[in-house]
Amino acid sequence: MSTCNVRNSFLRVVILFTVLFCGYQCWGQSVPSVTDYFAIRVVDSETGRGVPLVELTTVNQARYITDSAGYVAFHEPGLMDRDVFFYVKSHGYEFRKDGFGYRGKRLRTTPGSESVLQIERKNVAERLYRMTGQGIYRDSVLLGRETPIANPTLNGLVLGSDSVVNAVYRDHIFWFWGDTNRPGYPLGNFHVPGATSFLPEQGGLDPAQGVDLEYFVDEKTGFALPTAKMPGQGPTWINGLTVLTDAQGEERMFATYVKIRNSLEVYERGLVEFDPASNRFEQAVVFQLESPLYPTGHPFTHVDDGIEYVYFADPLPMVRVQATVEDFMDLDAYETFTCFAPFDSSEASSDAAPPRLDRDAEGRLRYGWKTNAPPLTQTQERRLVRQGDISPEEARFQVEEPGAERLLHLHRGSVYWNEYRNRWVMIACQTGGDSQLGEIWYLESGAPEGPWRNPRKIVTHDAYSFYNPKQHPMFDDEGGRIIYFEGTYTTTFSGRSDQTPRYDYNQIMYRLDLDHPRLDLPR
Repeated sequence: MSTCNVRNSFLRVVILFTVLFCGYQCWGQSVPSVTDYFAIRVVDSETGRGVPLVELTTVNQARYITDSAGYVAFHEPGLMDRDVFFYVKSHGYEFRKDGFGYRGKRLRTTPGSESVLQIERKNVAERLYRMTGQGIYRDSVLLGRETPIANPTLNGLVLGSDSVVNAVYRDHIFWFWGDTNRPGYPLGNFHVPGATSFLPEQGGLDPAQGVDLEYFVDEKTGFALPTAKMPGQGPTWINGLTVLTDAQGEERMFATYVKIRNSLEVYERGLVEFDPASNRFEQAVVFQLESPLYPTGHPFTHVDDGIEYVYFADPLPMVRVQATVEDFMDLDAYETFTCFAPFDSSEASSDAAPPRLDRDAEGRLRYGWKTNAPPLTQTQERRLVRQGDISPEEARFQVEEPGAERLLHLHRGSVYWNEYRNRWVMIACQTGGDSQLGEIWYLESGAPEGPWRNPRKIVTHDAYSFYNPKQHPMFDDEGGRIIYFEGTYTTTFSGRSDQTPRYDYNQIMYRLDLDHPRLDLPR
C-alpha cells in the first residue's frame, strides 16, 4: 500500500471517529433550542413590568432566579410538559397565597410556551434591573427575547462589583466601582474599574430601560482595567467624585482615595485627579491621616450666601469646601457643620484635647459651619444626649423611625436637590434595621444641614445587604418626580451565607415615584 493510501485511510478513520463521537455527544447532551424552553415571566402587578431577582423554587428545591426582564428560561429534564409547582418570593415583593397557604403557583411547563405571574410590590421603590455582572439578561437571551443593552450576558469580563460613584464629565457619565470580580480567578480588580455611558438626552438609553456601559478594558485580556492604582499595598478605593471648572474654564474631575490593608484598615488617604488622555487617576494630594476633617461621601454643589460650595453627603452632608480647584485640594479650607468649638491655637490636633461643645454666653448650643473643628456624627450626638451633655431638644441629627419608637441610625447614602419636591432628598441605608444594611430610607429637608424628618422606608431585604445607595440626578425624569438610585446587593455584613447566583455583589437599579402615597410627607 502506498504512503498516500495509508494517509487517506487514516484520515477516513479519524473523520469517522469524529463524526460518531460528536453524534454521541449531541445525542447524549443536546443543547436546548429557543423552542425547548418554557418561559416564565414575573411582572409587577401594578406596572406590568418584569421584576428582576424573583426566586422560583420547585418542590425538590431546584431554584431559578428571574433576570432583569423578569424572565426564567426553564428547561429541566424530567419536568418538561407537565404540571410543576413553583414557590415564588422576592425581597420587597409578595406573591399571593393559594388555598393551602403556599405562596406559589402550579404551571404547565410546555416547551415553547410562556406563563406570566403577577407579584405585588411591597417596596415603595420599583426594582428595575441589574447594572453590573454576568448574565444580566441571561434568560431573555436563552428565550430569544430582545434586550435593551448591547452586552446582555457579559461586559468587561465583570462578574461582580462593589459600590458605585459616578459624575457627568465632558458630556458623558463616568462610572467607577470598588473591588471587582472576574471569571478567571477569585482575585480581580482592586484598584477601581471604570466605564462611561451616554447621557439619555445625548443618545443614551432611557434609564427606565437600562444603561449601556463601555468599560475601560485591557486590550489583551478584555478585563476591566484599574483606573486608580495608587502606590502601596492593598486595594485602592475612591469616593467623593467631583467635577470642577478651573480658572481657565477647563473641566477637571477629582476623587478622594483611601488605601486599605489588613481588616479594612485605612492607612493613607488623599485626592486623585482623572487624566482623560490615559483614562487613569493620578495622585494629587496626600492628606494627613490624623486630620479630623476630610471629604468623604457623594458630593453635590450648592450656593450658600452667594458662595458655591461642594458638599459631601455620607449620608448627612456635614463637610463642605468652596467649589474651586485650589480650595478643593487644601484640607485647611474645608468646613464642617458641628456644635463642637474650633480647636484653640494651642491644640495641635484633635488628639490634644477632647472636643468642646460650642455654647454662647447664655449657654445656648451653637451649630454652624466651622473650620479647624471636629465633625459631629449622628452616633456622637446620640452619645452626647445619653450622657446629658446636650438635651434631646438640642440634638439636630437624630431621626425617629416611624412606629418603631427607636432612632434611625443612618449608614451611607446620598443627597441631592429635587425640583419636584422643592426639597433636599436623601436616600440612605440603615444599620441595625430589620435587615442589617439592607433597609433603604427616603428623607427630606429644607436645608442641606437638616434637620431630616419623617423618614419613609422605600426598600427592604430579607437578611441581605443593600448598602451604599447612590442617587443619579442626571436621570431625574418628569421634573424630578421620578428619581433613580442603585446600591450594592451582597451577603457581606448580612450574616447570611446563601448567596444569590449572578446577583450577589452587584449593583441593582431602582426608581422612585415621589408621588407615591407613602411619600406624602408633612412639611
